[in-house]
Amino acid sequence: MNGSEKKVYVTYMVRCRDNSLYTGFTVGDVNRRVAVHNEGRGAKYTRSRLPVTLVWYHEWDNEHDARSMEVKIKRKTKAEKEVLVKGE
Repeated sequence: MNGSEKKVYVTYMVRCRDNSLYTGFTVGDVNRRVAVHNEGRGAKYTRSRLPVTLVWYHEWDNEHDARSMEVKIKRKTKAEKEVLVKGE
C-alpha cells in the first residue's frame, strides 16, 4: 500500500471441516488471511479443522468497528451465526 491507499479492516467467518464457524479479524485482503489459515499458520482453533472456507465477511473503515463486530459475533450462538452467513 502506498500512502494514498486506505486500509480496509475486515471481520470474517470461515467454515471449518467439522462444520464449525470461526470468526476473525484482519487488515487488508481477507482471501490472503483465509489462505494463511489453510496453510496451518492461522488461529490455533482452525489448525486441526482444515480446510476452511470463507462464508461471510464485512469490510470496515476502522479497526474499532471491525473488532467490535468480531466480539459481537463470537458471543452469538451457532444458529445466530448461521443466520448471518445466510444473509437473513
